[in-house]
Amino acid sequence: MYQVPFQIPSIGYEDAMARLAATKRFGIQPMLESVEDMLAELGNPDERFQSVQIAGTNGKTSTARFTAAILGGEGLCVALYTSPELVSMTERMEVAGHPVSEAQFARGVAAAVCAGERVNARREAAGERPYDITEFDVLTVAAMVVFAEAGVDACVLECGMGGRWDATSAAHNIRSVAITGIGLDHMRILGDTLEKIAGEKAAIIKRGRTCVLGVGTATPDSVEDVFLARCAEQGVTPTLLRPADLSDAAGEMHPGVPRAHEGLPHATYRITRRPDRIGAPLMVDVRTPGADGRAYRELSVLKPAYQAANLACAVTLAQQFLGRPLDGDALFQSLVTCPTPGRFDLVVPDPPVLIDACHNPQSVQTFLTAVRGVDANVATRPALLCAVLADKDVRGIVGLLAPEFPRVYVTQTASDRALPAQDLARVFEECGKRPDAVFSSVREATDALAGTSYVACGSITTAGEVAALLRPGVQNAAGPVRPHAAPDHHPRVQIFDDVTDESDDAADDGRN
Repeated sequence: MYQVPFQIPSIGYEDAMARLAATKRFGIQPMLESVEDMLAELGNPDERFQSVQIAGTNGKTSTARFTAAILGGEGLCVALYTSPELVSMTERMEVAGHPVSEAQFARGVAAAVCAGERVNARREAAGERPYDITEFDVLTVAAMVVFAEAGVDACVLECGMGGRWDATSAAHNIRSVAITGIGLDHMRILGDTLEKIAGEKAAIIKRGRTCVLGVGTATPDSVEDVFLARCAEQGVTPTLLRPADLSDAAGEMHPGVPRAHEGLPHATYRITRRPDRIGAPLMVDVRTPGADGRAYRELSVLKPAYQAANLACAVTLAQQFLGRPLDGDALFQSLVTCPTPGRFDLVVPDPPVLIDACHNPQSVQTFLTAVRGVDANVATRPALLCAVLADKDVRGIVGLLAPEFPRVYVTQTASDRALPAQDLARVFEECGKRPDAVFSSVREATDALAGTSYVACGSITTAGEVAALLRPGVQNAAGPVRPHAAPDHHPRVQIFDDVTDESDDAADDGRN
């Protein structure tokens, strides 16, 4: 069993959060040496298990969740590292399908902080500049400690940003990787073209690893060429994921028709049943390639159709990681019970309130594909409650959302990156949709809209704050849950008809 090789202080959760807050001044640092040295100082806890790494602009959290659930169903004790949290920071680290305790989280942070201090003390003694150790550096190292102490067999790592310099890339024993897709996000850091961003994410493809290239990497050709060139350079034969019908990847791909690449292995999926309302099942057939290939039929999740691509990617990735076919019965059970909180997530059943963590134009487009799939009539959809972060493509997000909802309300989250609500209202007006009301906080908005059916989206923090206020038993910086009771201001809408509490029970068990 792994043990931290030096004494660390015993701290509580609040103290751990304060220590993390102190690292935010360093922002984002494109380097791996700090994390590598901290892990080495701790005796490389990441070497106590084998890992899967998933990158991509959108879809990587859901793919990571599905992959962890599948591997857990195969009898492994599986850890999951995702970001950001929806409500509580502990949600970033899961063991066997459950967020770690506040005590485990605090111990991991204490170990990581001490490791950083020891590394930097030696650097200073040697006349070298100390590392600027970021919040994500500390969290990633902390997760490796927590997972090693828990004795996990495998870990699924979601890249926080990019891939080349992402802290998760410092982990050893990464056996399999997947890249879900490419979109324009974090352009100041990753690059201002799809091809540049693809190059940063392609860096996780390395010799000796298996690789799945998701449907979002197939177009345009110039993006796919970046990944194929990296694979060729590293001697890796990628598996290309393709929908059997291009309509099954609506919202997941950039314009264009994927090339055949007949010399490369393909995994395929086909949607056999689309949900016609929230809570109805999505059913998917997946076929994996090679000698270990297998057809997995009628896999089911209570999710919108866009999750088919993520589900198929996870099935293919998990099979490659194990190096053998999956148990069909266990696979079905693992997927149907896997939570994806914050993704088309019903937090109040009546009148329905839905949250979604879409936060850039590509993820908004995917989200809207699901909305249209369950209600084609804009006039009968619920209202929109929107808040976005100022460093995102605000006009791109608003331009897509504005024509899709009959009424719009805008607000701002508690994030220091939040776009002021009045500024967001002006963007909506410029896009042809005057907001019905402007609220100064998410709490003010949820109070005012009590008894109204609406969809809350625009940023992960928007989804998280609404969940904390409306979902029973959830609490975060936005404050404790308070029951909302008020008369309906608007009639119920068809998109949510016949929804019951059990339609999203799985999502209540986890985070985004």
